[in-house]
Amino acid sequence: MRRVKIIRRLFVDITPLRESPAYRRLWSGNMLSSVGGQLTQYATILQIFLLTRSSLAVGLLGLAVAVPTVLVSVAGGAFLDTADRRVIVLVTTSGQAALSALLAAQAFAGLGQVWLLYCLCAGQAVVGGINAPARATFMPRLVRPGQLPAGAALQTLSMYASLTVGPAAAGLITAAAGLRVCYLVDALSFGFALYGVGRLPSMRPQAGGGQSGLRAIRQGLAFVGRKRMILGALVADSSATFFGMPMALFPAINAERFGGHAETLGLLTTAFAAGGIAGSALSGPVSRVRRQGLGMLVAGTLWGAGLVAFGFAGAFWLAFLALAAAGAADVSSVVLRTALVQAVTPDEFQGRVMAVNYAAGGGVPQLGNLRAGIVGGLTSPTVGVVSGGLTAVAGAVVIGLFIPALVAYQAPGAPVRPREPGPRPASDSSPSAEPEPAIHSPALDPSPESGRRTG
Repeated sequence: MRRVKIIRRLFVDITPLRESPAYRRLWSGNMLSSVGGQLTQYATILQIFLLTRSSLAVGLLGLAVAVPTVLVSVAGGAFLDTADRRVIVLVTTSGQAALSALLAAQAFAGLGQVWLLYCLCAGQAVVGGINAPARATFMPRLVRPGQLPAGAALQTLSMYASLTVGPAAAGLITAAAGLRVCYLVDALSFGFALYGVGRLPSMRPQAGGGQSGLRAIRQGLAFVGRKRMILGALVADSSATFFGMPMALFPAINAERFGGHAETLGLLTTAFAAGGIAGSALSGPVSRVRRQGLGMLVAGTLWGAGLVAFGFAGAFWLAFLALAAAGAADVSSVVLRTALVQAVTPDEFQGRVMAVNYAAGGGVPQLGNLRAGIVGGLTSPTVGVVSGGLTAVAGAVVIGLFIPALVAYQAPGAPVRPREPGPRPASDSSPSAEPEPAIHSPALDPSPESGRRTG
């Protein structure tokens, strides 16, 4: 019996899925839609590379996505703290589906215009800059405070499951029917995301809505600046992904070392995600780490080391294993960062802080792809990857020295055991909504202050 308990503690805690039907639907719908999103990401990178044969052109896609992601998410975060976040997600998800349909249309029409691909992807980033932070505010309202690390681990498991299945499926679909079908499948997959959000109750800010505009944005940024461990967590994640993100170099490395086949390109991204999904599935110990900031820095160091190993790998199996190791380290960092940031942020700031968090986690990796494309284009793909990995390791060390609050932070105790279910809360006024889940407030500053990669 003791051995069984030890084994169970190794695996991801699924308590949030058992306790909250609303969270379970949201999680499932988002995971299925995310698989479609990976098809589009694969298809756009491959289409641009086939049109230009340039790693720099692929890296510029990262710039086209990063700029609107950062600007729109930070500016729009204030709006998320004044309106019903459920309605916002429904509207923006519909917009994302429409843009995916336009990507499919240009591929079927054979337009072959790189500028059009940049524009459509930038449009998706604009909509996603509102959608993802708004969606991120749901979890603290649907799961108990003690289960936030478990919820973060489940979200990361969902993300890496899509990263594992999506690129491999995209490679097979492209080889069999062409990359244009990838875009089409993605457009259809948004139906799952709409279903998961549509069944939620109203998600208005608990404080009844605050101010909007520049003052609210300044207040949100000031809050992040005051919470040194939040600031440190975002800087640590940004450093790791800006210097280390290698995906813009995958097509060139695949062509240079592994024959340039569509299937092997899909497997390179899948290798990165396979380590992530393994790390997510075995995230039980990670979700119980109390030194979450220090854990992030250790994970960032391992992430960089894995990328260096990938940069020097000549055999495909060795490259696969190196990327898998990097992915496993990355998932630990994402779980710890998400738990830390959401635990310390009160509901009145959730929209703004999650917007900054998304700008770091969603926009900076795209800038990292631009960095990789520039360095790889000026030197070689190998130099682009290895230099990024080494810099990511050095960055983790420097951040630990200059932001000691991140290293010193300790999460407030272990997750509490599930309680017996109480009376069912009153139903939402919407006929399609299920009973309103219990509303939970994240812990505020329990230590001195309390708690990678596209949403």
